[in-house]
Amino acid sequence: MSPNTLKIFAPAKINLFLHLTGKQPDGYHTLQSIMAFVDVGDDLEFSKHDSLHIDVKGPFSAALGSLKDNLVYKAALRLSEHYKVPPRGKIILTKNLPVAAGIGGGSTDAAATLKGLAKLWGLREEPDRLQAIAQRLGADVPACLYKKLVWAEGTGEKMTRLPDIDDMHFVLVNPLIPTPTAEVFKKFRGRFSTPLQFSGRRKSATARLADLKMYHNDLTEAACAVTPEIRDILAALADTAGCLLHRLSGSGATCFGVYSSRESAAAAAHALRAGHPAWWVMPANMLK
Repeated sequence: MSPNTLKIFAPAKINLFLHLTGKQPDGYHTLQSIMAFVDVGDDLEFSKHDSLHIDVKGPFSAALGSLKDNLVYKAALRLSEHYKVPPRGKIILTKNLPVAAGIGGGSTDAAATLKGLAKLWGLREEPDRLQAIAQRLGADVPACLYKKLVWAEGTGEKMTRLPDIDDMHFVLVNPLIPTPTAEVFKKFRGRFSTPLQFSGRRKSATARLADLKMYHNDLTEAACAVTPEIRDILAALADTAGCLLHRLSGSGATCFGVYSSRESAAAAAHALRAGHPAWWVMPANMLK
């Protein structure tokens, strides 16, 4: 890699729970969620170029469709417009995460693009301005700028950084069936959840896990209506040794299991890959 090339890791996001608490007049749902980030994700490289040039490679590059629909492209243009600078630079996106998977793949790429191009263009570090741009790009993009454990409310824009907790270890599983968020919300027929009283006090992983077991993902049934294979994944995760919690992330179709150690997560991932070779299965560890 050239010394003039900047590389940024764009981690996958996991909704440890997701409650829908209402619907606004503009059609957007209000929510409450704890979002965690893990050491599995996409990679982006940024280098000087006389125009905006984006290359996409990696195992899931073919699933991205039109470049102009890509949040990397949209983030570059929004940043350019906001700071009134020409949109220049070469971006190489290595797409390691499944597309339309409920783990914020597009959002985390957009957040990485805002950070990468801001550095490439020599812009001042202004987190508040980047957050304002991020909010216009999508509900998960602001949290993806943090890349830390956060409590999110509103439409995702109201965030509170949570204290670090003990390590949490995961297995992510996706059936490799794109599950568009809009389709899942169209299928949502459940009642809205009563808003939780937020507590930002420090908790151990054990205490946080006990809280999470009382919560849920309100989009699970709707996501299963769109992608029935989600039920099979949740059942398979529940059957793995040492699984402490299993749940859908976001609007799916990625599900996750929580384990007490790297070793138990790795063993569960190995068993799931052996039993379900058509699925995307990845052990992951929470970022701090």
